[in-house]
Amino acid sequence: MKMWRLIAGILSIVLSLIVLLQSCAAGVSNALSENGEVSGSAGFLVAIAMIAGGIVSIVVRKSAGKGGSIALIVIFGLAALIGFANYGSYSDLVIWSGWCLINAGLAVVALITGKKKNDDPDSGRMDQQ
Repeated sequence: MKMWRLIAGILSIVLSLIVLLQSCAAGVSNALSENGEVSGSAGFLVAIAMIAGGIVSIVVRKSAGKGGSIALIVIFGLAALIGFANYGSYSDLVIWSGWCLINAGLAVVALITGKKKNDDPDSGRMDQQ
């Protein structure tokens, strides 16, 4: 899972730049057409969450605790929720929200399969003979 966190973190940061550019274009398009959609603003929030999730993913890739996985679930899950709920005319936002959902799902897998330091029940007990 360490390798996944590093790769997902780097890809999230790189892809967030694309999302930022697209969401700016979608925001301008929404403003010029005065259609009342908020897909450009939602894309901006998704991009910020992708940057934050990417940074957290890279930083906590070697941690043994569960806090990093929980943070990734919250960040990427929130980004996916915002993106899926507000995509409107900016239909590429569904793709980026799917990427965030995949990252949140893999963080859930990492949380469930993560090993504790004392998984062995006999590790703290001395044998009595």
